[in-house]
Amino acid sequence: MLLASNGEAAASATPASAPLPHSGGTLRLTAQSSGGTLDPQVAYMSLTRQIETPVYDTLLAYPKFSGPGALPVIANLVEQVPTPEEGGLTYRLTLRKGIRFSNGQPLGVEDVAASFRRVFKVGSPTAGPYYSHIVGADACLKDPAHCTLAGGVETDAATRSVVFHLSTPDPDFLEHLAWGHAAILPASTPPHDMGNSAPPGTGPYRITAYDPTQYLEMERNPYFQEWAHEAQPAGYPDHIRLTFGLEPESEVTAIENNQYDWMYEDVPLDRLGEVGSRYAAQVQLYTLLLYYYAALNTTLPPFNSLKARQALNYAVNRHAMVIYHGGPAVAVPLCQLLPEGAPAHQSSCAYTKGASPEHPAARWQAPDLETARRLVRESGTAGQKVTIVAPLDGRYGSMAMELRSTLAAIGYDAVVRSMTQTVQFPYVQNSDNHVQVALTGWQADYPSAGGILHTLYSCESIHPHSDNSLNMSAFCDPTIEDQMQHAATLALTDKPASAQAWAAVDRALMAQAPSVPLVQIKRVTLLSKRARNVIVTLNDEILLSQLQIQ
Repeated sequence: MLLASNGEAAASATPASAPLPHSGGTLRLTAQSSGGTLDPQVAYMSLTRQIETPVYDTLLAYPKFSGPGALPVIANLVEQVPTPEEGGLTYRLTLRKGIRFSNGQPLGVEDVAASFRRVFKVGSPTAGPYYSHIVGADACLKDPAHCTLAGGVETDAATRSVVFHLSTPDPDFLEHLAWGHAAILPASTPPHDMGNSAPPGTGPYRITAYDPTQYLEMERNPYFQEWAHEAQPAGYPDHIRLTFGLEPESEVTAIENNQYDWMYEDVPLDRLGEVGSRYAAQVQLYTLLLYYYAALNTTLPPFNSLKARQALNYAVNRHAMVIYHGGPAVAVPLCQLLPEGAPAHQSSCAYTKGASPEHPAARWQAPDLETARRLVRESGTAGQKVTIVAPLDGRYGSMAMELRSTLAAIGYDAVVRSMTQTVQFPYVQNSDNHVQVALTGWQADYPSAGGILHTLYSCESIHPHSDNSLNMSAFCDPTIEDQMQHAATLALTDKPASAQAWAAVDRALMAQAPSVPLVQIKRVTLLSKRARNVIVTLNDEILLSQLQIQ
């Protein structure tokens, strides 16, 4: 959920290693609502991930600077990036010396082992997709409470070494070690979602107060000493305060008046012209691997019918979705599951006028209502009731009403049910809630085709009766599962061939239409006049810890 490219960002293209003069003060942030739980191994809202970037650390990390050198991952809590051994089954790492948690406790190898066991015990959303290759993970997924990862994680306190053993090679394992759910916490951290309590971290800040209805406060971690500037730089503000509750319109006005320094939400459509002409120097525009889509529950009528799923894909007006997000300058129609800019992306659209899964077009052109209505009739689902569960936040309302109108136009009795995004995101993942259509968004965790397709559409990402089941379509196809595994395995020896295989997976998934991809967007963020030193990174967006307050 944390990828951004920086071709259009007003940010440094070199490592942020030169000392900058201004530090101190309070950085004032605003967001419409909180991101829910503070537990770094559970939280999956992009707001929480961005806020917690300077609080928690992983063994490896994406560099905290912009530009083409920001890939691949680099060493963070360990001394160097490991070289895969035994054909990608073994990874050896050595912890750095002298790092402490914000409670003063020294970081040790047992904290690392316990943290990876905890990923399974707390039901982390990416436990299955990202860490199931570790030896012992299968048993942990079946019985999380008694997870030991026996044989999967070996430690030696004397040499500060940590060795991971995988049951099968994982070409993205280094990226998974850099992903936020692999945050290293004290071994004593309770094995359950910490909710509104933030566990100690090793980063330059610690969370000191949190009321998810009002505010979040952070201050410097008194035990932090910078060990690797490019991986986790020291921060500039002395305090960071995030206030919840303002609508985006009010957020813009408050930032224009220098009452806040940063807003999480995009600038509302009706304010884009204003901020673009009067506050252009304060606007950050950067491309994301972020797109919006409608997940169709393939286990419930009417979308347990392939023809019904294909019908909605044909019928939806993606041009309208672009307009709802500000027009072609900041959004593009999306007709496949790998967004533009993702590795292995090959432009393809099976569901546009004049195209089909067998003969896709290069790009989306226009809806095809005639084909859609025919498919609905052939599916035998015409007239069925369909409920779209959508967030109240931002532009979801317009998208949800557009989907409702589209469903009505092709023969369904459709309604929209709205709830706050913090509630909606876990709600639509839980199979007990019988959600037919979930309107949602996805921001890639890291730049990988498998990180998108496997996470959202693998059988391994289905967790019935759980709020952490990222495959919201409940889609499981053994043939496509084998294709995913083949594409992932190829990456260990032949990355170009792997990219071609993942592109084929993208087309195969779209032929089955488990979701309706809608629109891919750029982030439009407004900062105050007093905020300086804006750095936009590949995985963490704007580095809040690096903002200087003038």
